[in-house]
This record gives sequence, structure tokens and C-alpha cells, in this order.
Amino acid sequence: MNKLLANYHTLVFDCDGVVLNSNKVKTQAFYAATKHFGHESAQALVDYHVENGGVSRYLKFEYFLTDILQTALDQSVLDDLLIRFSQSVKQGLMDCDVADGLEEMKVKTPQANWLIVSGGDRDELRDVFTLRGLAKYFDGGIFGSPDDKDKILAREKASQNIRGYALFVGDSKYDYLAASKAGLDFVFLSDWTEVKGWQSWVNQNNLRTCRNLAGLMHYER
Repeated sequence: MNKLLANYHTLVFDCDGVVLNSNKVKTQAFYAATKHFGHESAQALVDYHVENGGVSRYLKFEYFLTDILQTALDQSVLDDLLIRFSQSVKQGLMDCDVADGLEEMKVKTPQANWLIVSGGDRDELRDVFTLRGLAKYFDGGIFGSPDDKDKILAREKASQNIRGYALFVGDSKYDYLAASKAGLDFVFLSDWTEVKGWQSWVNQNNLRTCRNLAGLMHYER
């Protein structure tokens, strides 16, 4: 068994860019959901989304209304944006690539409890993972917004669902910050990340990094 993975009792995975090649799906969906407000505003949200990968869509659309459009936070408008986004993203999540090596890693880490902790919508994720036959791997559960990652990690640690030595596998700066705040170790995956200049950022923070989950199985640093 991989020496790194053998150390952990819990493995926490982000979804987009880690288990699913869905970062571009989400990016395109943010634009599609807001393009009726004009290209400049929609592109501004896309830029904010890419810069804040892993943050809940609920917070991003609130930012869109209050900071980009500089309007009052209208719940009916927010709900409409969330519906537009969900409609745009659901099929993309069903069609995008799944990371290679997932089943092999599960077999090789029988000691570890597996969780998904994502900025994506919890119910949407659970539906997609069930329909795609992926839910069976995540015996610790599949979690997402409207709760943010900080809240999820704190709650699951308190309940001992995240137990012992734990590793967070992510592809964004927010993943690293959330893992650090919760006291989890962290590995950054680069193949599908949207973090600009990620090499410099990884070096500055002295992070462990792999290209993908398949590579993580052979990582021993």
C-alpha cells in the first residue's frame, strides 16, 4: 500500500477537479446563469468564481448581486440564479470524466473512512454520485452547500466521522485553507485545477502535490 495513504484513518475529497473533471462545467454554468445581466457582469462573476474555487455557489451569487451588480440582496433573484445554475450544471456533472484510480484506491485503503466535502450543492452531488455509481465509495458521506467546508469539517470532526489522522485532497486555495483550519493534512491535485500560477503557490506553501488521484496512490513523500 502507498506509504502516504496508509497513514490516514480518514480521506476527505473535494469533488470538482478531484473526483470529477467538472471545474469547467461549473465555470460555464456561472456564466450561463448570469449572462442575461450582460457579458461584463457575467464575466466578472466567472473571474470571481475561478479566484475562489471551492466556495459555495450561494455565496458567489450573493457576491454577484451585492458587489458586482451592487443591488440589494433579493431572495427571489437569488433563487432564480440558483435554479438557472443548477439546470446548466446537472447534465455536465453526469457527462464529465471521473478520476482514474478511484476504485483501486478504495481497495487499497480499507482502514480509511472516505468523505466528499465540496462547495457544490449537497443534494445535487448525492443525486449525481448515486446515478453515476460513485456514492458507494464514500462511506463517510457526501457533503456540500449550503453549508460551507469549514462548517462541514468542524461538524464531522466533532461527530468523529472524520477520525484519527485525516487527509484532505483538493485542487483549490480554499481547500487548503479549510483543511488547515480543521487541522487536516493536505495534498493538492494539479491536473484539473483552475488555480492560476499554482506551481508558485504550491512552492510558497511547501505543499505536497500530485497530478491526480492515480498519481496519489504512488506518492510516498
